[in-house]
Amino acid sequence: MGIIRRIFDYKGTPILVTGFALLFWADCSYQMRKRKQPRLVRAVNNAIVAIPAFTLLRFMFLPAMVYLAKQNEKKNWGIIHWFNAPPLVKQAIAFLIMDYTNYLWHVLNHKIPLLWRFHLVHHSDPDLDLSTAIRFHFGEMIGSLFYRGAFVLLSGASPSNVLYYEIVFEGATQFHHTNMKLPYRLEKIMSNVIVTPRMHGIHHSQVRHETDSNYSVIFSWWDRLHKTIRLNVLQDKIVTGVPAYSHIEELTVGFLWKLPFMKIREWKQDVGEENRTVGEIHQLAQ
Repeated sequence: MGIIRRIFDYKGTPILVTGFALLFWADCSYQMRKRKQPRLVRAVNNAIVAIPAFTLLRFMFLPAMVYLAKQNEKKNWGIIHWFNAPPLVKQAIAFLIMDYTNYLWHVLNHKIPLLWRFHLVHHSDPDLDLSTAIRFHFGEMIGSLFYRGAFVLLSGASPSNVLYYEIVFEGATQFHHTNMKLPYRLEKIMSNVIVTPRMHGIHHSQVRHETDSNYSVIFSWWDRLHKTIRLNVLQDKIVTGVPAYSHIEELTVGFLWKLPFMKIREWKQDVGEENRTVGEIHQLAQ
């Protein structure tokens, strides 16, 4: 479809590639958490794991979303067609609906065993940095097609809105997965609006109730709305990954591709929680 090439390929892809390069430099230069694996080895492994998922994103997911959005335009489907408002306001509302429903999708990926099988590939990364942002199983992409497609129809989003949302979605995912140490005061302010590296680092903790928090992708408001936000965990106490999959040597590309189709191990005893948190007055622990 021409609109995908015009918006996502010619505009979005250069922006995302440039952003990835800048974030990679920042990730290397301003490290927040200590690494368990060599950076290059992880980056290569995670990139290979991601190839099927990103192929599906470009050639199946995006065309399907754009097709559904075109039906919205042709048949006036979706919430934004139920009232009169300037086009920009309507598209902003559709953008927020897509982001909110992606928050809910993320929650479902943690709560429904079948979905967790695939999302586990992402969370099993023993480190957390920019390359984790692309470490997704292709099965998760297929599953999201049906869910996210339904809410494209519900929102009434236009084809261009769907594509611009995806660009922002991918950029936000890159940003909050970095191991970049931003100035504390700056990140504390930013976390009131968007998901930041410290905030998402808590979500990748091996402590289960910390993992089951901070589900938002772009805007942090959804976690605040549903009281799933957690910001008072000391960053140097976070151990990332999934306890039952903590043996780095087994997490090969082949193992990760077949992981959702194997018997899933139970979440082991949480790592020690002593001295992990600070008072609630510290909205974003250093």
